[in-house]
Amino acid sequence: MMGNVFQADKPCPVLTVSPSWLNPGASVTLNCEVEHPSAGWSFYWYKAVPDLSEKSSSYELLPDGSGTAQDSYIIHEQTHTAGYVCRAGRGDPEYHTDHSQPKFVWSADVHSAASLTVSLDRVQHFTSDSVSLTCEGNSAKWRVRWFSDNGQLNSSNWSRMTGSTYKINTSKSDTAVYWCESESGDFSNAVNITVHGM
Repeated sequence: MMGNVFQADKPCPVLTVSPSWLNPGASVTLNCEVEHPSAGWSFYWYKAVPDLSEKSSSYELLPDGSGTAQDSYIIHEQTHTAGYVCRAGRGDPEYHTDHSQPKFVWSADVHSAASLTVSLDRVQHFTSDSVSLTCEGNSAKWRVRWFSDNGQLNSSNWSRMTGSTYKINTSKSDTAVYWCESESGDFSNAVNITVHGM
C-alpha cells in the first residue's frame, strides 16, 4: 500500500534546452530540474529516438549520461535537430522520477541525414494556402512533427503520410515549427511556418 502512495507522488522533472535554435556546431546545454530539489539526486540524460510502433519516442542514453551529479549536461558541436529527455534518481536501491517531457533543439541546416522541404518556400503563409511538406533522405517511412505556438508537440501518424509528403490546409493553428523524423531515427532540419488570416 505504501508503495502505491509513493509511486503516485513521483516527481516529473522539467528539462530546459538552450539554445532551442541551433547554429550548426554550437554547444547545447540541457538542464534538469526536479520539483523538490534536495541533495542526493543523480541525473540521467537521453536522446529521443523516433519509435515506429507508436507516436512517441524511445530513449537512448547519451554518452556518459548515466547518473551524473550535475543537473546540467553539455552537448558539444550539435549540428542537427534532436530531442532530449532527462530523469533523476536517488537512494539505495535507487528510486527514479518519471522521464521529463521531451525538449527539442532545432537546426535550419539542410545538410543533415534527412531534409524537409516546403512546397511554398516562404516563412509567411495565408489561410488560403495549401502547403505540402516533403521529407527526403534514406528512409521508406517518415512522420512530420510540429511544435505549435501553444506549446503542444504533435505528430502525424507514420501511416498518414502520402509517401514522404504531408499536406496541411493552412489555418492559424498551423503556425508551428515543423520537422521530419525517419523510422531509422534521422531528424531533418526544422522549418518555422507562420500562418496569417486573409
